[in-house]
Amino acid sequence: MNKQSYFTNSQSDGLKPEKQTQGTIVVSPTEENNYHPCFGNVNAKPQQSTEIDLATAIVKMLENLGVNNAFGILGGAIAPLASKLQSSSIRVIHCRHETGAAFAAIESYFASNLPAVIFTTTGPGITNALTGLFAARWEGAKVIFLSASTSAPQRGRWAFQETSSHTMPSEILSQSGSLYHYAATLECSEQLPQIGRQLALGLARPGGFVAHLSVPTTIQTIPFEASLPLGSFQYAVPSASEEVIAKSIQLLSEAPFAIWVGFGARNAASEIRQLAANTSAGVMCSPRGKGIFPENHPQFIGVTGFGGHEEVLEYMRKQPPLRILVLGTRLGEFTSFWNPLMVPQKGFIHVDLNPEIPGVAYPNVETFPIQSDIGEFVKALLKYFPQRPHHLTTKALPSFERKATETRVDGSVRPSVLMETIQKVIVEGSNAVVMTEAGNSFAWGTNALHFNQPNRYRVSTGFGSMGHAATGVMGAALAHNGKAVAILGDGAMLMNCEINTCVNYQIPAVWIVLNDGGYNMVNQGMAMQGLLVKEAEIPQADFVMIARGMGADGIRVFEESELESALEKALASSVPFVVDVVIDPTQPAPIGGRVKSLIAQSAQ
Repeated sequence: MNKQSYFTNSQSDGLKPEKQTQGTIVVSPTEENNYHPCFGNVNAKPQQSTEIDLATAIVKMLENLGVNNAFGILGGAIAPLASKLQSSSIRVIHCRHETGAAFAAIESYFASNLPAVIFTTTGPGITNALTGLFAARWEGAKVIFLSASTSAPQRGRWAFQETSSHTMPSEILSQSGSLYHYAATLECSEQLPQIGRQLALGLARPGGFVAHLSVPTTIQTIPFEASLPLGSFQYAVPSASEEVIAKSIQLLSEAPFAIWVGFGARNAASEIRQLAANTSAGVMCSPRGKGIFPENHPQFIGVTGFGGHEEVLEYMRKQPPLRILVLGTRLGEFTSFWNPLMVPQKGFIHVDLNPEIPGVAYPNVETFPIQSDIGEFVKALLKYFPQRPHHLTTKALPSFERKATETRVDGSVRPSVLMETIQKVIVEGSNAVVMTEAGNSFAWGTNALHFNQPNRYRVSTGFGSMGHAATGVMGAALAHNGKAVAILGDGAMLMNCEINTCVNYQIPAVWIVLNDGGYNMVNQGMAMQGLLVKEAEIPQADFVMIARGMGADGIRVFEESELESALEKALASSVPFVVDVVIDPTQPAPIGGRVKSLIAQSAQ
């Protein structure tokens, strides 16, 4: 398979080629230990046992698990396993840095809903990937991390890049916990069926799953003689009982309520729209939840939290609902700033798959917690709200007005005008996935762009690492099978990007750089806090020259009148493309809520 075919000949439906299965096993978490150690399917017919090595068996296992993209760096102690990956049906993308590989894997998962692989060698290969792996855990992605480790006879003898308990904490090697949901070191081939079963179970669970499989170099090439039975797991989705539904109906029927939508509700968009239509409820969303409920809908109030809209706070001041139905958001700092104004009189009805989430953000607020799949819960509510109840009709909701800014003929580009042009050309004029990077870009994109479909907008509000969008855009474009656009600052673009990798595989990524010669969120944020700002400016880079030096293309924009044609060229480009926009650093970004939160935390 040539490099070009990684994009042009990929599966149009984003799915792996058809593979055989022997039925589906429905499992609950309490039942999973009752199954046979080889994937748990006692009735499955085993594959014919052939003489293959362990690395080949691992790759076949990954294929059976639905993996179609793998990102990492070849060579070193992972070389035998990486070589087998390259000869499989899995698309292997050889990256320039392990952190970028991990971010690309995260966004590949979210664009395709298929698990992705990250692979690294020993030592620094593993530690370089850690930032991306933590982001995967916080974001709720499903990724499998394959790394090499030092073989048993060499451990403790100062092997080159030694990777063992002598040199690294067990938390990043083979211990489940705050980073990995499941981790194991493969010491013999007989372990693989049980490891495969654990991976299958983890990937079948609702929510994210981050696994680490560490494979010592010397055993990657040993013969594998066991069988890998084919089978798949399907977890029974948690759903609320009839008693819980009845209680919810009672609480929601007492007075007008609002709906607060988060990223965890992205698969229930149609049900939430119907519930809003049937109840007249006002709807707000978290930054990650943009587009799940149409932002042009008359019942949409606005986005909460970082980069959010004043209309939400106006609504809560002037016509606060008695309760808020929270669907699939943790209500963490960047979603709520823990603002007491966002607390309704009778508190929250909070629905989430994770029973530990409701009540955490506002521990002193009355909360009715519900563990359930969001879609199933809302469907159950709709049976009792078949049409708009007259007594729940609300007053007119705050109007969410977007006023166009008049283009100026000279001077650098104002970020607000750039966002308006991105909205017109990219959001409304294409089906590209749009990502914003940590910093002012996040604030501008969340505040100014508006989406009417789920899964078009991606931002990290938990881990929030710089470089996430700069490199994640590669995985999103690959899995989306089309354009993906990263909106980011010059600081993030200098920190980590995978332009060279995208050129190598002809992945149609677009970077829109807000180039102001500094870490402007630092400048503006510290100034808002009355603090001295020093050393936050950086020499202004020419990212078009950098891109062209690596085989990509780009255009530098100095004036607002040039924006529309520049973005159209980016969408039409057949190669990775950088739009380097020299922006006005004086226009304040909508980051005031974050600054107030920091000031409040300092005061406490």
